[in-house]
Amino acid sequence: MGQGGRGIILVTAAAVVFSAAGPFTRLIVLDAWTVVFWRGTFGGLFILAWIAWTHRARTLSAFGGMGRAGLAAAACSALGTVCFINALQRSTVADVTLIHAAAPFVTAAIGWLLLGRRESTTTLAAAAVAMSGVVVIFGGAPAGGQFVGNLLALAMTVLIGTMMVIIRANPGRSMLPAASLSGFASAVLVAPFAQPLSPTIGELAMLAAFGAQFGLGLLLLTLGTRLVSATRSALIGSLEIPLGPVAVWLAFAERPAAASYAGGAVVVAAVLADILFGRRRRRSGLN
Repeated sequence: MGQGGRGIILVTAAAVVFSAAGPFTRLIVLDAWTVVFWRGTFGGLFILAWIAWTHRARTLSAFGGMGRAGLAAAACSALGTVCFINALQRSTVADVTLIHAAAPFVTAAIGWLLLGRRESTTTLAAAAVAMSGVVVIFGGAPAGGQFVGNLLALAMTVLIGTMMVIIRANPGRSMLPAASLSGFASAVLVAPFAQPLSPTIGELAMLAAFGAQFGLGLLLLTLGTRLVSATRSALIGSLEIPLGPVAVWLAFAERPAAASYAGGAVVVAAVLADILFGRRRRRSGLN
């Protein structure tokens, strides 16, 4: 399997892992800032443990080797997490998710502006089809939503897209230290608003599992984005949108609406089409 195939598998796995966030948010009854604090802390520790296991004595040098690009990626990830939480507090989940679904387009634009890279027509077309599937999913949702919350959701989308472009632009540089640092940085950013000593032992154990889920998803995304284009990574990541309701349905028997089934099928079909046509282009030697 080539590096492109490995990248697709890793990013797809990341989307599946991230989709499990819904059940955790249902099970953990704490304020959002405290959840973000411990989620970032445990997520950062999870990735740090992976780095220590894989790099051994070179762990410190790995952090030193991430350079300015790694610091920039970590900052984008941490700020994106904070914007995401604030967006959810000020706007509807439907609005925030729908705005984030524009990530493939935003990422393609950032890659073109910063690096002069243009995506294939097939990938851009698949991103447009995936976006239409998201519109179907949230077609029956309330159209309201606070303006500031929507702006924060857009800022989060731009920040995460920028992070993906930075990672893809530095394939020879390990960005795992940046992923770990972003978890700790998000915890530091929300610390003034959080109540880290309020969780019980049971809640802390659940937060640790939630942090490990976040850390694993970020680890897979960071590894996979190095091997495929940033836009394709964002496109595959849109699988999280239809998979999220499925995870809640499996955990709590909460049946998604019919629009969720239809829109989810469109998103999945768009991602699969891009993967299949991309493989054909590579075999034919086309861009």
